[in-house]
Amino acid sequence: MIRTAIIFVVLLIIMRLMGKRQIGEMQPFELVITLLIAELACIPMADVSIPLLYGVVSVVTIYVLHEIMTLLDLKIKPLKSLISGKPSVVVNKNGIDDYQLKKNNLDVSDLIESLRTSGYFSLDSVDYALYEANGTFSALPKENYEETQTSLPLVIIDNGKYDMKNLEITGLEKSFFDKILQQEGIQKTKRVLVLTADGTGKLYLQAKGQKYKTLQTEYPGGKTW
Repeated sequence: MIRTAIIFVVLLIIMRLMGKRQIGEMQPFELVITLLIAELACIPMADVSIPLLYGVVSVVTIYVLHEIMTLLDLKIKPLKSLISGKPSVVVNKNGIDDYQLKKNNLDVSDLIESLRTSGYFSLDSVDYALYEANGTFSALPKENYEETQTSLPLVIIDNGKYDMKNLEITGLEKSFFDKILQQEGIQKTKRVLVLTADGTGKLYLQAKGQKYKTLQTEYPGGKTW
């Protein structure tokens, strides 16, 4: 109990010295340091044969390394992007940047989920969106963006493949969307980065390597959702 209490106090002091960012939104190297501290603190608490001083010295060493990394991160700009990474703009005026998504091991579904979490349900409701170096998501909405999301858009085509579950929800056939793609000069589905459709008939279409388009159509039989 005494060993655990001592380690707890030491960790509390170290975490307070590391600052608020260490507790909240962490950079990659800070996350690694936090994981190491947790592992090092467990060893002297679990094994009484290990001198308690070993655990304390290890944790303090990690703190010193943290301060060195933070200093390098603040003072040497070229190292900042190497150590902490840099923001990735995944949505711009042309639409979704597929290269940046792949670079960060993300896909369109991940992007749409992040948008919904931020309160944006339509891809054309934002001018810019980016993932910060620490993984948080930020978006710059368009003026009066609420007017662009009057109905919930469903992903019909994601990276060249139909989402059969969403297609079933709409009650529409693939041939209906295939015809729209042909009208827009897209002969093969695999050329489509993303196609979404909402209940009002608004479509968001972006072919790979091209600027997005928004289209307005009428669904067969006046279907809505």
